[in-house]
Amino acid sequence: MTRIVVVSDTHGAFDVLLDLVKRYQKEAACFIHCGDGAEELEELHRLMPDVPIYAVRGNCDYTAALPASRIVEAGGHRIFVTHGHLFGVGASEEPIQRAAREAGADIVLYGHLHRGTTHYDDGLYVMNPGSPVRPRDSKASFGLLDLSDAGVVCHLVPYERKYR
Repeated sequence: MTRIVVVSDTHGAFDVLLDLVKRYQKEAACFIHCGDGAEELEELHRLMPDVPIYAVRGNCDYTAALPASRIVEAGGHRIFVTHGHLFGVGASEEPIQRAAREAGADIVLYGHLHRGTTHYDDGLYVMNPGSPVRPRDSKASFGLLDLSDAGVVCHLVPYERKYR
């Protein structure tokens, strides 16, 4: 099984990102950050340069040298990662799902809304991990993505600080 930790919208809360990395670094194949966390990602890279983390630029990552979207190959799956603001996710998931399908992905991960959600739509697993620091209309959360020969399982996990 391949486990991926998915987080988004940490907005400068380095302690939260570090907490999640410490909590899952032994079991996670990698970490994916769906944007609005460039500053803490830079700090994490300085402190722990060997942590495998894939990130994209969010609408608040003004000067970040990160891509707006990217493909991550893991556990036999093709994952489309973006922040979501450039696809209008506040109005509809249709454009982001279309982009993921055109990229040949079977999983799409995005942030921006600060609301955790996960569902399956005609061959595409969709997850927004929410925000562990600034949730909107939900509890603080992050995501776990478990990939195996049996399939894909998307978990939304309530965030409670474990490490200090």
